Parts: sequence; C-alpha cells; structure tokens
Amino acid sequence: MAQQFALDNIFHVFLPELLSSGFCQGTIADMSGSGKGLLGLWLYRMGEEEWKMKDSYHGDREMTPKTDTKTNTMIFSLKNQPGGLARALKVFQAKRVNVVHIESRPSMRRNSQYEIMVDVQCNDDQMTDLIASLQNEVAAVKLAEFDMGLDPPMSPAISESFENFEDMIWFPRRISELDQAQRVLLYGADLDADHPGFKDPVYRKRRKYFTDLAMAYRYGEPIPRVEYTPEEIKTWGVIFCELHKLYPVYACKEYLENWPQLVKYCGYRQDNIPQQADLNNFLKRKTGFTIRPVAGYLSPRDFLAGLAFRVFHCTQYIRHSSDPFYTPEPDCCHELLGHMPLLANPSFAQFSQEIGLASLGATDEEVTKLATCYFFTVEFGLCKENGALKVYGAGLLSSIAELRHALSEEAKPKIKLFDPEVTAREECIITSFQNAYYFSESFEESKEKMRKFAATIKRPFGIRYNPYTQSVEVLSSAEKIVGLMSELRGDLCIVHNALQKIHEQDDSINVDQLASILNKDMPI
Repeated sequence: MAQQFALDNIFHVFLPELLSSGFCQGTIADMSGSGKGLLGLWLYRMGEEEWKMKDSYHGDREMTPKTDTKTNTMIFSLKNQPGGLARALKVFQAKRVNVVHIESRPSMRRNSQYEIMVDVQCNDDQMTDLIASLQNEVAAVKLAEFDMGLDPPMSPAISESFENFEDMIWFPRRISELDQAQRVLLYGADLDADHPGFKDPVYRKRRKYFTDLAMAYRYGEPIPRVEYTPEEIKTWGVIFCELHKLYPVYACKEYLENWPQLVKYCGYRQDNIPQQADLNNFLKRKTGFTIRPVAGYLSPRDFLAGLAFRVFHCTQYIRHSSDPFYTPEPDCCHELLGHMPLLANPSFAQFSQEIGLASLGATDEEVTKLATCYFFTVEFGLCKENGALKVYGAGLLSSIAELRHALSEEAKPKIKLFDPEVTAREECIITSFQNAYYFSESFEESKEKMRKFAATIKRPFGIRYNPYTQSVEVLSSAEKIVGLMSELRGDLCIVHNALQKIHEQDDSINVDQLASILNKDMPI
C-alpha cells in the first residue's frame, strides 16, 4: 500500500474506550509489542466464542486457515467517538469471523475520522456479507478497492442528510435497510446452560434450523412456512387452551375484538400454530404492519427501528416442551398470542410505531429509556375499561401466572399511573414478576404522553414515516418542512370537505369543534 498504517494508533485513539469497557483492566503488563494481547482479550471477553488472532510479525503465532477460507482485508472508516470501535468489532463476533490482524491511522481523506485495516479469515461470500452487516456501524470497502482510490463511503453516522450532524448514530432510512439492523444479543442458536432446552440435542438442532431461517431472510422475500412437529404443536395447544380461558376476564376489549378474525384468517386454534406468512398478510390489511422473522433477542435499537417502519420482528421457534408455562425468551407463543391481536388495532399500531420513530437517531441512553417505556406498556401494560383494570401487555397476555398476578390483590400496591419520565427509570425483570405495573386510561392517553416524552429527545431534526415509499424522511430544514406542509394541505382539504358534507346531512354536528381538534396541543 502507498500509505502505511500504524498498528499502535488503534491503542492511542481507542485505548480509553477499551479500558472503560471493563474488559481490559489489569492486563496492560501482558500486552505484546503490537498490542494484540489487549485487543484479543477484549474481543474474547465480549462473548462466548474465543477470538484467535495471529501476529503478522511472529510466524509461530499464525493459525492455519480452514481449507474453504482465505485471508481477506478490508478498510473501514470510524469516527473518533466513544463506542465506535466496540460496536464495529461486535459485528465480526456476531458473524463468527476470525480477526487475524488490525491496524489504524488518522484518515488522510476526512478529518475527525480514522481508517481501520482488518485482516480476516473468510471466503468471498462471507466477506460480502460481513461488509453489508458492517454498514450498520461503519463504512467499509475491500482493500483492493481502497488501493484503486475508492474511499469508504461516509460513515453511516454522517451519511446522506446528516452532513451537519456528525455525531448522529446511523439508522435505517428505507425499509430494506432493516436487513442491516439485525443484531441478535441473546439466544438464537446458542442457549445458556440454564435454558430448559440446553441439554436436549434434538431441540438445539431445531433451534439452529429456526436461527438459519431468520438469519437468511432478506426484505421482500416471502416468509418461510414452517412444518411444526407434533411435539411443538402439543406444547402450543397446552398454552393456547389455558390462556384462552383467561382472556375474557383479563384482556382488554381491543385485544378480544380481533380474535374471531385471527381464527378465521390465520388459523388460530389449539391444534395449529399459525404461520407468520398468514399473519403478515392479515396485519398488512388491518394496520399496515408486517412481520419479519428474527433469530432471538434483538438489540433495543434494532427492534425499535423495525417498529418505525411498522415491521414487527417475530420469532418462529417455540419454547421447550418440558416446561410449557415458562420461557426465558420470547417465542412464537409470546408473539402470536401476546402481540398479534393488538397489532391489528389501528390505535395500538400507531402507538407502537411512534415509539419506534422516536428511537431513530436517539442516543443509547435515550433508546434505553424508550425501550423501557415500551416494555412497561406494550409488554406489561394495563388500561382502564369501564372503571376496571384490564391487560393489554403482550408479556402478561402470554404468561398464565403473571397474567393472574398482575390484577390480583397482591399486586395492587405495585400498580402505578403511566408516566414516561418515571416509567423510563423502572427496572425491567425477565425471570420473575415485575416490581411495578403501569396503567393508562386509554391508548390515546399513552400516545399523547409518549409524544411529549419523545419531544425531549435531543436530536436536531424531526422524523416522518412516508407510507408510500416505506421510508423515513429526515425533516432537517425549512425547505423540507414547507414541502411536507404542502402534502398535508391536500389531506386537510379532504378532511375539511368531508366535514362540510357531513354537516350538510346532519346540522347537529359541530364542525368547528371537530376542526379545533386539529389545532389541539400543536402550537406553531
């Protein structure tokens, strides 16, 4: 290469980040001259898979590549900001790609960025997939392209309309870009030792099948239909029957009203696990929501980004049959019984999407707050119905024990009025009952509170979803606002004309009162 990278630069610039992560304390004395001891230890402690690295200056430390792999080299640009390197390296870990050499230098092409050169062991197809996945965090090209003069594209943090927002975190702008936002943080094909299915090789093989299906899925493809086993259908049937007895007593009316259609169009019954493809078509007609297969727990940022496009990430696997009333993770029982009925409700669908839109471009801290609010509403929320508390949270509606507990006398002291500022600080509990449950008078009230909370997010632009192009529009200038107002003016004219016609047919309708709703809580 015409321009030589300096290996130690990566530690001059990013060493504070590695140290602050807590993975490298007490190891400085063990670092080799190239610094790979520190980086290797940090990568190893980031997950369960050991990252083997070679020292290009010491042949005895090289590892022999697998026969179907070779050493490939890529260059990616990285902004000098906390967490950037950590997020990028997690992509290599997630793809199970061995990093064998890494160097860095200040970019000679763009100020405030660094160029990172990474040698990896993978074949060409894996390399292409790796670069595509990295686009979520960085901008990458192959070394050969870089040497030919091709720059890595602008780092996603400042691409496209973000020229003036250099610290902005990348987020998908088009629905197809959700392919680049699929970071599974937990489970998937890998189960913890305390997972009910950990010691069952048949179940583990089945989980790998579902993981492979989800990881191979790309936007626009048909959702794969699954042939569930008799044991899986039996597990579903046990849960289905028990929960179906409780729904008339505990579930809110908005949840119950869609059940007949789910039975008719999606095959909701004891002896059949509904197919995601059928639910996808049903939701698309009802609220515009679609379904995307997912391998396990997504990162909060990626999950909420899906909601912004009215895409719900949905698992296809089912919990282990040894304990049908417990699962440490979301499964198809949770998704299909807990979430689907309410995603078919227009008001609830809008509430879910607005939380997703609020997350785009938000800081990690703000995303955590939004995800916590989502957890205590969409997953564990309560609402008032004719003066009585009812359940709309999917986590409760898919858990027999906690559904009963949430509305019991024992839980009454834990029930609080939903306030995003307070709720966002609540602890989310996965393995036992929640310490608190939050209720709202209605979905509309929850939406209004979340809109005010979202307005406090510090990002220098507005976000609007365009359903015609299935893309997110960044409202970052007066010109863009004027263009949007022109579009909305047409819709408002339609509403105004409809009000006039209704008034002509029924003069008891107060047109002025209805029109005033448009200006409510919207000072210009």
